[in-house]
Amino acid sequence: MGDRTLAMAQAVLHQIAQLLAPGCMPLFLSDGNPNYLPAIVSHFGHWVQLPQRQARGPAPKPRWMPLPELLYAQVVKTMRRRRIVEVKRHVVVGTQAAVDQVLGACGWQINTSLVERLNLSLRQRVVAIRRRSASPCKSGDGLNHQLVLFQVYHNFVLPHASLRQPLPLPEATNGTGSARKWRPRTPAMAAGLTDQVWSLQEVLRFRVPPWPQPQTV
Repeated sequence: MGDRTLAMAQAVLHQIAQLLAPGCMPLFLSDGNPNYLPAIVSHFGHWVQLPQRQARGPAPKPRWMPLPELLYAQVVKTMRRRRIVEVKRHVVVGTQAAVDQVLGACGWQINTSLVERLNLSLRQRVVAIRRRSASPCKSGDGLNHQLVLFQVYHNFVLPHASLRQPLPLPEATNGTGSARKWRPRTPAMAAGLTDQVWSLQEVLRFRVPPWPQPQTV
């Protein structure tokens, strides 16, 4: 909620850093917001002692620099009358060859389309964060509750076409419809968290245990 400030960027990167496995260094892709670079470097950087250029005088102070394996690229779009007229892609930290090697394994290029697709899904299903809405939230807690429900629906209830799997043999459907050739999958199924597509009724009736669990003596 609100403007995209440096404090917001720091909070987002702090959450990402806590979720990563030890030693994992992801490739970061973002738009041209200037707050992302200091937030990324503050979480994925180290102190570097610069060499002394002069024979005399005090040694230079250590500087906080990005980690050597850090890769960060930006997609900067120029809009005119709500239309994209120019798209620029450039590498901010790292080299173009290193970024292309990571993205080339998936056949991708520097792009932010995945998160833009997720943002569109959020605006379509959470009325309070639409750009023009007659149903704004009264508080941050109300918005958080809506976002949690969306996350569960998006990951457990909504099958994603990009995750579907071909069936060994086509399965007959009710009536005279064509045979089913694909097995629908949700992100939770792809991650191994469940083996079925949940219904919204099952989500609402699922009893979440208290977390953290109380300590037993």
